[in-house]
Amino acid sequence: MKEKMTNDRLKTKIENMVSSITLGQNIDIEHLAATVTDVKNPKRFPGIVFRMKNPDIAMLIFRTGKVICSGARSRGDIEIAVDRLIDKLKEGGIDVTERPEIVVQNIVASARLGFKVNLDVLAMGCENTEYEPEQFPGLVYRLPEPKTVMLIFRSGKIIITGAKTPEDARTAAKKTESVVKEFNAIIN
Repeated sequence: MKEKMTNDRLKTKIENMVSSITLGQNIDIEHLAATVTDVKNPKRFPGIVFRMKNPDIAMLIFRTGKVICSGARSRGDIEIAVDRLIDKLKEGGIDVTERPEIVVQNIVASARLGFKVNLDVLAMGCENTEYEPEQFPGLVYRLPEPKTVMLIFRSGKIIITGAKTPEDARTAAKKTESVVKEFNAIIN
């Protein structure tokens, strides 16, 4: 019964999607920062920052027309952010003529196994792990496929980094759960 409950309850939650956006044209960031609200030009930073709420996203805009978007929790959030960015650019007199290219670079997700994990057992038995409890309370587990890195905590919480799609994050969580079970690293 516990096995079934664990499988049914292993859900991944997207915490952050970092994407790169290509506008396909150069941006006069000094003009944009001077004429548009909600856009800031931090000192010693080669771009400008546009922050928005609902969704809570930050965009780093560079003069090359490259934009880094972070804080999104879904592809839909990124699309909303791009639409708002285009509106802000128009407000600053910049017309974006083509739909920007969006590439998800990294997804950070979390999951809960539903049981505690004996990290010592896992570190000794499983390859591709790093565990230095004096330095950090989690075990680092590198999964080759999908290429992700998991932070596994004694509590059973997993942080998944490096996924390119939400499905990769889910697959990584399931594979990690299987590895923990395979090495009998469950604390009852």
